[in-house]
Parts: sequence; structure tokens; C-alpha cells
Amino acid sequence: MPNLKDLKNRIASVKSTRKITKAMQMVAAAKLRRAQEAAEQSRPYAERFNAVMAGLASSVGGSDSAPKLLSGTGSDQVHLLVVMTSERGLCGGFNTNIAKLARAKATELQASGKTVKILTVGKKGRDQLKRDFGDNFVGHVDMSEVKRMSYADAQGVAKDVLGRFDAGEFDVATIFFARFQNVVTQIPTAQQIIPFEVPEGYEAADTLYDYEPDEEAILADLLPRAITTAIFSALLENGASEQGARMSAMDNATRNAGDMIDQLTIQYNRSRQAVITNELIEIISGAEAL
Repeated sequence: MPNLKDLKNRIASVKSTRKITKAMQMVAAAKLRRAQEAAEQSRPYAERFNAVMAGLASSVGGSDSAPKLLSGTGSDQVHLLVVMTSERGLCGGFNTNIAKLARAKATELQASGKTVKILTVGKKGRDQLKRDFGDNFVGHVDMSEVKRMSYADAQGVAKDVLGRFDAGEFDVATIFFARFQNVVTQIPTAQQIIPFEVPEGYEAADTLYDYEPDEEAILADLLPRAITTAIFSALLENGASEQGARMSAMDNATRNAGDMIDQLTIQYNRSRQAVITNELIEIISGAEAL
């Protein structure tokens, strides 16, 4: 049984930890508000953009003149997985769930004889995947200096991905991120961006449009923007998901620390009472002996 001094030190240590987790919870709550607003404000633009892309893609169809970003290279042998996670931990299963989804996809592709390449955005995903897929890494994007996600940050990632595609390094690219639903729910998501696929739920409008110049020329200009927009939306969703997961995790940690303090306090009081009882017994026994 630990002595009174050890128990007292442990209680003080847990109280200090509770102060830290409580502070982190409050900071995450403040950041979540901004991140959630940014993610929600980007959705209408992304939805409208996808609707336009759905119309253009359906018009071009399987045309031989369709841009490669839409039609693909004609092969699906080499896959690039862009795994987006956070730079910091202490956010529950947020990073683990994204890495788990990417790991399952990579394993599935390798089992079917495909070549897998991995580009990581955020340190935590790289740390979790390097044991099993360290040889498959082709690059890493450091976001540790980014305080607030901007479109320019997404452009940097998109430029890297598009440059690799133009160089013929891969045939199919898929991004992995967590879609924000609420504070306690973040949905790990895989979205193919090359060849560009319009997400489910978007169909070409019934209205007919005349495009000037033609659809192929417009697509050649819009497809890189569509890929950048998809990456930007994913980064914003990830940012909101990270703060929501961290807020929830720190709240649980604060509650657990409070429960531990209560248990240790009870144990401390019982041990202290036992020491006092033993001392009284020794005094009474000594007095009776005299």
C-alpha cells in the first residue's frame, strides 16, 4: 500500500493534469467554432462546383478528347494515397481512424497486385503508417506552421499531386480525411480525385447549356481547380474534425481525472485514518503496560 506522502503527491499530480486537460478543452472549443464555420461555409461552393462538373463531365462522356484528369491514363496500376491527418495528437481516435482507413485501402490494393504510393499531409498519419508502409512513402507535406487553413495551402498540396500525375508517377489518386458531422462524430472518408469523380448525389442538371468555348476546353481549366477545391474542402473538414475530437477527448480526460482524484482522496483518507488508529492503539497499549 502506498504511503500517505505518495498518495498526496499523486493527487497533486492528477490535479495538475486536470488543469491542463481542462485548458486544452477550452482552447479546442474556441478553435472548433472557427473551424466549423469555415468547413460549413465552404460546402455550398463545393456543392455548386460539383454540380457544374457533373454537367460538364456528362457532356464530354467518353470522348477521346476528354482531359486526362477526367478520363484517366487508361490504367489503374499505380495508386497514390494522400493521407491527411493532424500535426498534433491528444485528439482521441481522429488520426487513428483515418490511418486505419488508408491502411485497409493500401492492403487491399497490394493484395490485388497494384502499386501503392503514399503522400502524407500531417505528421501523425506519417508516424502511424511508416511501420507498415514506410517504403511506399513518396512525399510529406508539413502543416505544422499553418495556423489557419487557407486556399493557398490546398494549392500547394494540389500542385504536388498534379505535378506527380503529369510526370506519370501514378494513375489514380485518392484523398483520406475525416468529414465533420458534430463534436463527437467524425466520419473517415476516402474520395478519389484523379481521375476526377463527382461525389455521389450530384447529377447533371436537366437544363441544357451552351458552353463557350467547348466542354473539353472548359474542363481542362476547371479540373485542376476542382481537385484543389476537393483538397481544400478535405483540409477544412479535417480541421473541424480535429478540434471536435480534441475537445471531446479532453473533456473525457478531465472527467476521468476528477474521478481518479475522488478515488485517491478516499484512499488517502482511509490510509490516514488507519495510521491514526494504529498510533492510538500503540499509545493505549503503552499506557496499559505502565
